[in-house]
Amino acid sequence: MSQDRQLEALSAVVQEGFPSAVADLSRLVRIPSVSWPAFDERHVEESAAAVASLLEELGIFESVTVSSAPKADASGQGKPAVLATRPARRGRPTVLLYAHHDVQPPGDEGEWDSPAFEPTLRGDRLYGRGSADDKAGVMAHVAAIRALRETLGDDFDLGITVFIEGEEEAGSPSFGNFLRQHREQLASDVIVVADSDNWSIDTPSLTVSLRGNVAFALEVRTLAHASHSGMFGGAVPDAMMALVRILASFHDEVGAVAIEGLTTAPLETPADDESRLRDDAGLLDGVTPVGRGNILSRVWAQPAVTVTGIDAPSVANASNTLLPVARARVSVRIAPGQDAQEAYAAIQRHIERHTPFGAQVSLAHPELGNPFLVDTSGWAVAEARAAMADAWGADAVLAGVGGSIPFIADLVDEFPSAQILVTGVEDPETRAHSPNESLHLGVLRRAILTEALLLSRLNTRDDLG
Repeated sequence: MSQDRQLEALSAVVQEGFPSAVADLSRLVRIPSVSWPAFDERHVEESAAAVASLLEELGIFESVTVSSAPKADASGQGKPAVLATRPARRGRPTVLLYAHHDVQPPGDEGEWDSPAFEPTLRGDRLYGRGSADDKAGVMAHVAAIRALRETLGDDFDLGITVFIEGEEEAGSPSFGNFLRQHREQLASDVIVVADSDNWSIDTPSLTVSLRGNVAFALEVRTLAHASHSGMFGGAVPDAMMALVRILASFHDEVGAVAIEGLTTAPLETPADDESRLRDDAGLLDGVTPVGRGNILSRVWAQPAVTVTGIDAPSVANASNTLLPVARARVSVRIAPGQDAQEAYAAIQRHIERHTPFGAQVSLAHPELGNPFLVDTSGWAVAEARAAMADAWGADAVLAGVGGSIPFIADLVDEFPSAQILVTGVEDPETRAHSPNESLHLGVLRRAILTEALLLSRLNTRDDLG
């Protein structure tokens, strides 16, 4: 079959099956599969079972199982993942398709325009927690395989493994052990990670770089007990005063990261204007961007520090008291090319040098994830870009992403010869992790067609060099 006829056939099949894909996605969104410890784990189990059922119904896999692996810190088992396998035949490649079925907590329900776990269609967008991140990634895989089977039948040679994780939003604590436990089943030539975004609703992206992550809890102590601020204020440093001084030292006068030892990657970034940043991020009138250099360089290639939480009395419960202890959660994004352990050591040195008043400081619960940089010269990247161009009618942007997907470093370590493609179904308006998360249905349809084309073309490929 010529590529033109292939595109025509798969486009028709994807279009015909799209309502079913959206209905299946809606059923998944209704399951509140939050993997954080404070939430009911039975919902994650229900979600895993629903995903396994979708994969079994495809009728192409030799095995579909739901299983978990021990956490890296030996504190118990991880959340259930789904693994489906079909071996390759006659020298064809094997493709591993990854997504995750767990979701972020809903947050403040009052900030949602419709219930977080009730999929709601408004215009071209489907709203709901997990509608995009990443249950749409799950459905992109399922619907693409449906289209492949509908077009080629059951008797095709491509090897397909599907791995749907159940704890990505909780930091993937058992991911490494799961890879080692199922290494033979997961081994593949190409890995497609459907957990990123696109340049716009009309232009696809292939993610070629991701920043790493160093997160930790910072605790500061200055007093043996709380003291009256009127009796001792002005002479005694309280813990909040010291903590604020440390946090302020992380940035310079323009908001650029000021931690010595954190590096910048020498990446070429497309020109991007401030207006796009303002619109996408929701910057208020009068609020200026921070940092130096090209806007996209700041997000893709430079480090960033965010204080994501502070333990402090609320304003309503505040009293005239010097606090003996204060805590903050700090998230540091590190540039591609820097080792996470090296970055964490630099951050520790910085805090030691900038701790005022002899305060006692400790760092706890570090979470380290290495950054990722794609070798764009591989044949899999060329195949993916061609499929995107055909499915979207636009060339893909080779994009960096400011966020982190730490488990990709585990995939690289465990399967060094595999080519990794980071794709996705999100767009600048998705608002993943935020209230009113949504999926653009046109993006989903084009993402399904892209993957169906990629799988169909890899089914005829016998040169894996």
